[in-house]
Amino acid sequence: MEPETEFESDTLIDHGSPVRQFSVMLPNRVGALAALVKMLRTSTIEVIGLSVQDSRDATIARLVVSDPDSAEQIFMEKGIPHATCELVVVALRESGPGVLQCLDTLMIAETNIDFAYALLPGTQDISMLAMHVEDYEFAVAILHQSGFKLMYQEDLSR
Repeated sequence: MEPETEFESDTLIDHGSPVRQFSVMLPNRVGALAALVKMLRTSTIEVIGLSVQDSRDATIARLVVSDPDSAEQIFMEKGIPHATCELVVVALRESGPGVLQCLDTLMIAETNIDFAYALLPGTQDISMLAMHVEDYEFAVAILHQSGFKLMYQEDLSR
């Protein structure tokens, strides 16, 4: 059975694996985040994106890494509490105007953004915006259809 609209056919296209983000609970003390990043680096896992939300007792570190499968295995082996989610990552040529165009596109499509943060530039030296949205597949289809360059885990793994 063929899709009824062009939009529906776009949602069926597989562009790559979604970027996975880890939310890791850390004690709120000096050096906890550095120790986590060092532990990952000993396994040649690089942190590509980072957002930290702290409270008095604990810190939640949101991480995008170069090898999420290995990172998850390490977290499980070491008993590090974590959760994962999928992020939409947009590559932007112009960070200022590009961010606004991206946000406007999602607003017009009536898609909510739960949170967003910039990723560290890779070898291509482009700006990247990572977003957790209410409907991953819909947001990917809308942004792709609107001409945005989307990044997938394979693009970020170095």
